[in-house]
Amino acid sequence: MKASIISVGTELLMGEITNTNTVYLSQKLNDHGIDVLYHHTVGDNPRRLTRVLRESLQDCDLIITTGGLGPTQDDMTKEVVCEVLEDHLVMNEGWLDYLHERYEKRGRKMTDNNRKQALLPSRSILLFNEVGSAPGFVLRDTEEKKTICCLPGPPREMKWLYENKLSSLLAGQQAGVLCHRMLRTFGIGESSLETELLDLIDAQTDPTIATYAKEGECALRIASKRETAEEAEAAVEDMIRQVRERIGEFIYSCDDVELVQVVADLLIRRGRTVSAAESCTGGMFGAAMTDVPGISAVFDCSLVTYSNEAKMRELGVRAETLEQFGAVSEETAREMAEGVRRVSGSDIGVSVTGIAGPDGGTDEKPVGTVWYALAAEGTTVTRKTVWNTGNRRSNRNYAVLNMLDLIRRHLEG
Repeated sequence: MKASIISVGTELLMGEITNTNTVYLSQKLNDHGIDVLYHHTVGDNPRRLTRVLRESLQDCDLIITTGGLGPTQDDMTKEVVCEVLEDHLVMNEGWLDYLHERYEKRGRKMTDNNRKQALLPSRSILLFNEVGSAPGFVLRDTEEKKTICCLPGPPREMKWLYENKLSSLLAGQQAGVLCHRMLRTFGIGESSLETELLDLIDAQTDPTIATYAKEGECALRIASKRETAEEAEAAVEDMIRQVRERIGEFIYSCDDVELVQVVADLLIRRGRTVSAAESCTGGMFGAAMTDVPGISAVFDCSLVTYSNEAKMRELGVRAETLEQFGAVSEETAREMAEGVRRVSGSDIGVSVTGIAGPDGGTDEKPVGTVWYALAAEGTTVTRKTVWNTGNRRSNRNYAVLNMLDLIRRHLEG
C-alpha cells in the first residue's frame, strides 16, 4: 500500500508551529508496512488542497490528512474531500449530541459554528475523538480502491485517534510485514560508510539499506518486508551481520540508542566508574552524562579546568608541559586524564582540550583541533581530531561524542 500525508494549515507554511504530525504518522505507517511516498503541506486554500489530493490519489492508495476539521470558515478539509471523492456532508446527530454534552459538562455554551464539526461525509466511518471536539473519519471512493483518512491537527488529538481508532483499521491492509532496525555509527563519515557498503547497497532489493547523516555521526537503516515478521526479522539480522563484518568497529548501537546511553549502560553493567576533565567543552560532557537516569552509580565528577592555572591546580598538570607543548596538546590531555583519575579515584579518567572557535586557531593548531585522553589502570590512550563545522557549539558537541566513543572502545576492548 502506498500512502501520502497531507498537513493542512497556513500556520504550518508560515513556520508558526512545528509540524510533528508528519514525522509521527510516517513512523507509524512504516510500522504497518505502508510505504509513504509523499509529504505535503497545504495552506487553508480549497483550490490548492483539491489539486494536491487529486495528484496524490494518482499514485497512492491511502491519504491521511491532518488539520482543517475545526469550526471556523477556514476549516474546509471535509468539504474538499467530499468534492474529490464525490460525496456530500450530512449532519451526524450522534456527534452533535456529544458536542452538546461536552460543552454542558464544561459549563460553556456551544456556538452555532460548532455544529459544523458534526457535519461528516455521508459514506464515512466516524473516528470518535474522546480528547477533542473534532472527530476524525475515513472515506473511501465509490470503487473502494482509494481511502482518505482525516484527522484533527492538534498533535494530542491526532495521536490519540491514530492509536485508538485508525491503527486497528489499517492493520492488515498491507500484504507483508515490515521490520527495520536503525544502526548508529561514530567515527566514519557518510561517504566512507557508503563506500564500505557499496556492493550491498547496489545489490539491495530486500532488505533495503539507507544511510543518514546526523550531527557528528551517521546512521544506517536496514528494512525488510516479508510475508511474516519472523522472515523479515531474519532478513534484517542477516544484513546486520554482513554490515558488521565491514564496519563493526564503528557501530555503537543496532537499536537507535544514543551514544551517551550506550556508554552509561556499559559502565553500569561492568561496574566501572568514570570522571572527566574538561577544557573546551566547558561541562558539556558532564551535562550529557547526568541526563541519563541512574548514572550516579558510576559517574563521579567532571572538572571544568578551562585555564592553565586550573589545569595545574586541580589536576596536577605540570607547568613545563603547558609551556613546552601548550594547553591543546597530546601531552596536556594525557596529564589531565591521569590527573582526574588520580584525584577522583575513578576507574576511568577522560579528558578533552581543544580550540572550539570561532577564533583562537593557528596554522599549526587550527580551529577544531582537539586532543582527548583516557586513563585507566595500566594504560593511557590519546586521540586527536581536527573537525571544524564553523559553529562553536557543534564543535564542542563533536568533542563530547569523541570522549564517549573513547570510553565505549575501552570498555568493549
